[in-house]
Amino acid sequence: MQTNKFYHTYKEIYQQPEMWLKEFQLVVNEQEEIKSFVSKHMVSNEFEIILTGAGTSAYIGNVLSLILPKKGFDNCKAVSTTDLITHPEVFLSTKKKIILISFARSGNSPESIGAVNIANEICSDIVHIFITCNEEGELAKMADSGNTLLILLPPETNDVSLAMTSSFSTMMLACLLVLNIYDIEKQLPLIENLCKNALNILDNYSLLLKEIADRQFKRAVFLGSGELKGIAEECHLKLQELTDGDIICKFESFMGFRHGPKAVINDRTILIYLFSDNEYVFQYEKDLVEQINSNNQVVAQIAVSQSKVEFLSIKFDLEVIIKNNLDETNEYGFIPYVIIGQLLGYYKSISLGLNPDNPSVSGNISRVVEGVTIYKNKHQKQII
Repeated sequence: MQTNKFYHTYKEIYQQPEMWLKEFQLVVNEQEEIKSFVSKHMVSNEFEIILTGAGTSAYIGNVLSLILPKKGFDNCKAVSTTDLITHPEVFLSTKKKIILISFARSGNSPESIGAVNIANEICSDIVHIFITCNEEGELAKMADSGNTLLILLPPETNDVSLAMTSSFSTMMLACLLVLNIYDIEKQLPLIENLCKNALNILDNYSLLLKEIADRQFKRAVFLGSGELKGIAEECHLKLQELTDGDIICKFESFMGFRHGPKAVINDRTILIYLFSDNEYVFQYEKDLVEQINSNNQVVAQIAVSQSKVEFLSIKFDLEVIIKNNLDETNEYGFIPYVIIGQLLGYYKSISLGLNPDNPSVSGNISRVVEGVTIYKNKHQKQII
């Protein structure tokens, strides 16, 4: 088995802090164009933001749809391209101005292109923000300077490996930087702290996560509240796809897990708790963890939190404490949580004897989805 440094997946996980700083600089370099777009199209609440993508790219929207309302963008929803294509009339309005924010690693999947074309046909007033890792991708080439803001990521984020890692986190950050464009210079210390916290995980917890990954388990459950539920969703996919489905993974909110999904727990399960740093939210999370531990035996439990969490009667197999500076507050602080799922997936893939860069032995999944036909919809004026 090859050593870590020969895998693209390993490099792409570990390069994330560097990519975040690079993306910050790219946004700074393009700030005048971004400000012009934002001031023209996003100065009132008379529009609806739709965050879209497929698979991991869709999960970015699921995370940010819980963040954007806190920033004053109340009329915002996350809809995957796969849903937009099959049910455009449900999600696309002909009466409202639509700002369609598309996330795409390669920008070459049929769904990415199809969703944009269908939206252009159906919506009477629409503008686009394309956030993509591939300057040569079809989505980037579609950018129209008249109604499209193209945000390109460092080319290194166009992940070579099957699983999206640095592309996910950097696209998510890029969107937030666009929305913070009028205070962009003030974001630098926050990004620097974000990078330090990510490096703290990579430097101090990687081998401890490897030890958990080497244990014998068949199921994994990731729990998170608010925006961390979307991070849990991405984590569950990373572990499942990097193990070629050998490990069946679930995700839920802490509160939602009580209502039936908890049935998945058995003695071959690991539980990963992505704890909120909001004291009010944490009360509900703590109650659920204590209830789980009252009548379940599992392979391992991992606690991930900004600062140390206190449980009187529970000893976690691993406690990942993200913050270097416990006094800091950082609106980007949720991003490093995803590294836990990435590392667990990477190390479990190796433990199972798979190639983490291309773990799908059956070929069921591939880096870029192919073979999708985009059909004419009755709401469209012409065939896409």
